Amino acid sequence: MTTTTAFIHPSADVSPEAAVGAGAKIWHEAQVREGARIGRECILGKGVYIDKGVVLGDRCKVQNRASIFHGVTLEDGVFVGPHAVFANDRFPRAINPDGTLKSDEDWEEGPVLVRHGASVGAGAVVLPGVTIGAWALVAAGAVVTADVPSHAIVKGNPARIAGWACTCGRPLRM
Repeated sequence: MTTTTAFIHPSADVSPEAAVGAGAKIWHEAQVREGARIGRECILGKGVYIDKGVVLGDRCKVQNRASIFHGVTLEDGVFVGPHAVFANDRFPRAINPDGTLKSDEDWEEGPVLVRHGASVGAGAVVLPGVTIGAWALVAAGAVVTADVPSHAIVKGNPARIAGWACTCGRPLRM
């Protein structure tokens, strides 16, 4: 594990094959899998799950119980609310058509990219193959099934544009 001056709570499970940036804080019961890269000054709340190969830029904040599965990249300054989920397979199954248990090679990973400064609200679900633009705001509970433009505010299921946000996170008046 690569780390310089990071705080890792004793109950956290951080793989020795993960990279953790300087000043990062990884709290109670968080799990960071092998090959994950956690940027400088990131904060991972209680019970956060970071899957293998996930990349977090610098100064990201991932709140309690969020799950980020492989194939996801968060650029610098991304906020992820509690219980948000980033999925990575549009056609999930436990078994193959012949009844055998699926292995890692059987999954069709769909990448997710969240651009600089964007926010994903509490309980939101982001499906694979989606890009969320810079400074966009995904409302709590939204289900993101398609790309979100930079500065857009999206809400609902499926998430639809409901307005536009400035870099401070507040809605722009039109």
